[in-house]
Amino acid sequence: MDRITAACVQFSASRDKAENIARMAVLVEEAAARGARLVLLPEKWNAIADGRELLAYAESLEDGGDTLDALSEWARRLQLDLICGSIAIADGDRVGNVSIAFSPDGERVAAYAKIHLFDVDVGGISYRESDGTAPGGELVMASMSGLPVGLSVCYDLRFPEMYRALEQAGALVLTVPAAFTLVTGMAHWEPLLRARAIENQAFVMAANQHSDPGGYGMPRFGHSMIIDPWGTVIAQAGPTGDGVIVAELDLAAQRATRSTLPALDHRRPDAYTVTDTAFAPYEGGA
Repeated sequence: MDRITAACVQFSASRDKAENIARMAVLVEEAAARGARLVLLPEKWNAIADGRELLAYAESLEDGGDTLDALSEWARRLQLDLICGSIAIADGDRVGNVSIAFSPDGERVAAYAKIHLFDVDVGGISYRESDGTAPGGELVMASMSGLPVGLSVCYDLRFPEMYRALEQAGALVLTVPAAFTLVTGMAHWEPLLRARAIENQAFVMAANQHSDPGGYGMPRFGHSMIIDPWGTVIAQAGPTGDGVIVAELDLAAQRATRSTLPALDHRRPDAYTVTDTAFAPYEGGA
C-alpha cells in the first residue's frame, strides 16, 4: 500500500449526546463519500464537558453504549478505519479520555487513554481536566489496514518524547484528536503539529473542535490539519464550521523522505545523558 486517503472531521459539540451522534453521522458519511478510508474525529465530540459532569455521558468498553455502537456501525457499513477521536469511558468515579480505533469490520482494535491531562490557566480561564478524568499510563499503537498509527489526544501534543516513542515503535501516522483552546491554538497549534511531523518524519492527522462547544465560554481554535512528513500542511479547515478535510497520504514519498534525510537513523541515544561533564568549563581555543 503506497497511498491511503485520510480525513479529519472538524466539529463543535453540543451538550446533547444524541444530537452530536446524529450530526457526526452525516460528516462521517461525507468523509467516506469523498474517498477517505482512514478517518479521525475530534476529542470529546459526543459530549463536551469537564469535571465529573462527564460521568453522565460516559460509556463502557465492556458493555458498549450509544456512541460505541454508532462508531462500530459507521466503520463496518462504510468500510472505514475509524478513530473515534476521544470519548469519555467510565473509570470508577471518574472517566478516562479515551481514543478508540475501529476496523472496517466494526471491531475495536485499540484504545488509548489520554496520559497528559490539561490542568492549566490560559486566557483567563482555569482548566482542570484531572478533576473528573483519570490519566492513562501507556502508549498505544493501532494497526489500521496494516498501517501503524500512533494514538494521542490533544494536550499530549506538547510532549515530544511521547511521539518519538511511538515513531520508534513503528508509527507512520500520528493522530491528534483535540479540543485545543483558542488562545493556545493561535500561538502553538500549527507549530507543534508541524514539529511532530518533521521530527518524526510522520504524517500527522489533527482533528479539532471549533467555536464554543457546549456554550461553556471556552472557545476552541478549529483549523484541523493533515501534515506530511516534510512538515507541509496538505489539508486544513478554517477557524470555524463543522466539516471534513481530506488528503492523500503518500507512503512512498514518506519512505523517500526518510531515506534521503535519514535523521531518524542518525539518532545517538547513547549520547543523550546529561552528566557532570556537561557543566565543565570550556577549555578550547579562541
